Amino acid sequence: MSVESVFPQLEALLPLVSKPVQYVGGELNAVTKPWDSVSVHWALMYPDAYEVGVPNQGVQILYEVLNEHPDALAERTYAVWPDLEKLMRAHSVPQFTVDAHRPVGAFDVLGLSFSTELGYTNMLTALDLAGIPLHARDRDESHPIVLAGGHAAFNPETIADFVDAAVMGDGEQAVLTITEVIRDWKAEGHPGGREELLLRLARTGGVYVPAFYDVEFLPDGRIRRIAPNRPGVPWRVSKHTVMDLDAWPYPKAPLVPLAESVHERMSVEIFRGCTRGCRFCQAGMITRPVRERSARVIAEMVDNGLAKTGYEEVGLLSLSSADHSEIAELAKGLADRYEGTETGLSLPSTRVDAFNVDLANELTRNGRRSGLTFAPEGGSERMRKVINKMVTEEDLIRTVATAYGNGWRQVKLYFMCGLPTETDEDVLQIAEVARRVIETGRKVSGTRDIRCTVSIGGFVPKPHTPFQWAGQLDHETTDARLRKLRDAIRGDRQYGKAIGFRYHDGKPGIVEGLLSRGDRRVGAVIEQVWRDGARFDGWSEHFSFDAWMAAAETAFADSPVDVDWFTTREREQTEVLPWDHLDSGLDKDWLWEDWQDSLSEVEVEDCRWTPCFDCGVCDQMGTEIQVGPTGVTLLGMPVLPVRGEGLLAVGATIGTPVRSGPVEG
Repeated sequence: MSVESVFPQLEALLPLVSKPVQYVGGELNAVTKPWDSVSVHWALMYPDAYEVGVPNQGVQILYEVLNEHPDALAERTYAVWPDLEKLMRAHSVPQFTVDAHRPVGAFDVLGLSFSTELGYTNMLTALDLAGIPLHARDRDESHPIVLAGGHAAFNPETIADFVDAAVMGDGEQAVLTITEVIRDWKAEGHPGGREELLLRLARTGGVYVPAFYDVEFLPDGRIRRIAPNRPGVPWRVSKHTVMDLDAWPYPKAPLVPLAESVHERMSVEIFRGCTRGCRFCQAGMITRPVRERSARVIAEMVDNGLAKTGYEEVGLLSLSSADHSEIAELAKGLADRYEGTETGLSLPSTRVDAFNVDLANELTRNGRRSGLTFAPEGGSERMRKVINKMVTEEDLIRTVATAYGNGWRQVKLYFMCGLPTETDEDVLQIAEVARRVIETGRKVSGTRDIRCTVSIGGFVPKPHTPFQWAGQLDHETTDARLRKLRDAIRGDRQYGKAIGFRYHDGKPGIVEGLLSRGDRRVGAVIEQVWRDGARFDGWSEHFSFDAWMAAAETAFADSPVDVDWFTTREREQTEVLPWDHLDSGLDKDWLWEDWQDSLSEVEVEDCRWTPCFDCGVCDQMGTEIQVGPTGVTLLGMPVLPVRGEGLLAVGATIGTPVRSGPVEG
């Protein structure tokens, strides 16, 4: 396939579509390398709209890592909206990258990062537009290796027909290993063809190739076993874990999009992993162990990133950012450095028991004081024990009292509906919590100008969590509970007008549940609904529950399974799960014991601060928890001059948390 830019053909179509700027590329810090200067060519795709995909940290990190490699290049591609898709088909314009507008089908690898399973139909659109056969079995050496990554890759079985391979876990080192395997295979003259290349990747132990595994089913629809069908292919494929985040300070030059995106800020990941043990949280389970980035490197990344982007907000990101062992010193040091400038600092949603008003004041020192977001998750104290969210209602009330008493006027509370063992009463307790929040806010602030927004998400059981065996709540019951909660909030004459209420119906969660815990038989559903026109299923205006159910009815017509079998059915301990051969490091027996603890409403502490609970990650993966503080001072941060002043003042010094071992440097 030609590697020439398709922009001349594309340009004529752009005046005919909405938001054409999202397709033109040329962002600040974008990279375009000469095609013939490298051996291995990657097209990286976030399978959603540009505005959602361009700020994605995972794609930005891999984009830089690969482009720093002397023998590789990486370009980006995103899902095109249906208006452009129609025109591209009519004018024979293939799926393209936004960097050099090269055809995606010309690359060696198409790497897709799936944060959610609802991007699967967008993947099929991209494959079809690129001229890549939908089914992996129909591809030859002229087609890219289609590689899945991201959180959804921890169960890629539902897309096993469409992807050649999948990688679980951290991608920084994994993509370099894959690059070297492909480079060597190409240098040797493509020995053994596509099959040999995939075998070489599979034999690394960290790349899953679905075609090299056979799945056998029992008459009742359950899986009998999953076994490799080639010599040298491992029985279990392991996730990748980067153990020294300081050695990977990416992104070094974050992309600044030309079009509006969902996050208009620069983001720095301050640590990776979480051991809080929330039983619903796949991200926390599959990213273990906790690995903190040192405050020295965080400060350098912030300083470097601001200089290269011009952003005015820095997000300090992780699954629970306030848990960083030196977050107070880090926030104060950064606030000191950027005081008087236009730079603001932010954390994502904060745990109720991690909120500290001093920390919050440091983050808002420049005068930006928007709302605070807390995530109690469960409506009642009983439910919070079930999900291991060790926060009491009194903890929440004390926290919001502190916030309202210190000048905040808006608090957002995030809960889930449909959690295991949940009742109507558990959900209705959310209304009582919101009422107490407003009552407390008015009392401590001395004003009625207090707001609380209640946001509800539907719970979807995920692989590699203690709830992987749980039955999902059907969408009818979910919707009925949410209506009761809505009526309870709106019917409160004293506090109801101060409480905002946002929720989604239960139907998208059923489709997500089908895709997240399904097996290879679900691939036929994905293909059918895509052929029927499904696109952008994560967007409410494009999602069609009826289309998905109709596709499932067709795909499962001659099968002992149906949508309920994959979603609302509770699994038994002995059942072979579709992802059992994919090793996240978590011991299956430990997950089952935690599931039983959940049903008994038994809480489990954070293993960062307690003896090990034997989840399996550290001993099976050869990893360890890395937290500080060490108290070692590595970087003095001078305060930047206030605009109009010409002198640098002496600033705060940030210490560094590192390792459980010796400090280097």
